[in-house]
Amino acid sequence: MDITVNGKTLIAFDGLDGSGKETQTKLLTEYLEKSGTPYRYLTFPTYHKDWSRLVTCYLNGDFGESPDSVNAYAASSFFAADRYCSYMLDWKKDYEEGKIILCNRYTTANAVHQLSKLDESLWEGFISWLYDYEFGRLGIPKPKLSIYLCVPPEIAQKHILSRSASDSRQMDIHEKSITHLEKSYKAALFSAEKLGWVTVNCVKDNEMRPVLDIHKEIITVVKDFVG
Repeated sequence: MDITVNGKTLIAFDGLDGSGKETQTKLLTEYLEKSGTPYRYLTFPTYHKDWSRLVTCYLNGDFGESPDSVNAYAASSFFAADRYCSYMLDWKKDYEEGKIILCNRYTTANAVHQLSKLDESLWEGFISWLYDYEFGRLGIPKPKLSIYLCVPPEIAQKHILSRSASDSRQMDIHEKSITHLEKSYKAALFSAEKLGWVTVNCVKDNEMRPVLDIHKEIITVVKDFVG
């Protein structure tokens, strides 16, 4: 069954590192491909582009080995600038023409990884600033649907370590810190509730649910919100 798009549509996937964002986003692209629905797949940050240099410096630890070495507002600005440049120079036309834009991470990632650096008394203020900054001041598209892939930090960490070992990829400063993962998990739950994200629980009985089982749930969610 196809997905009928009503208006400009951006779908953002987010969650902790190791939660399956790339896997689930790509499965959705395959579904859209088979159904003949026009789409564009994006993944953030755009590491291969010159405009993402500050993000790369931050995640590589150039400003400090702890995520807290760069405050939430400065780090958020690095990622926001990456999205702004990407939108203006790469995919604005596709969005304006009505293709579904599928994002593996988006502004939602700042509401997970940067919000977690702040005292909880400041969380609501930060979220208001973030959404006004990126969608209001910078003018990048706001998601029609944000899907939060919910995975507890201890399980996410196992996936991060396994993935790093299998492809010899160096972990960034977020992935290295279990403390950051734990704080980000609390921030993600808060953000999902406050910002109206759809939460997909990816764990059952302390184990990851089958990938295709999660995918089927996501298809149902997308049809309900986008069609």
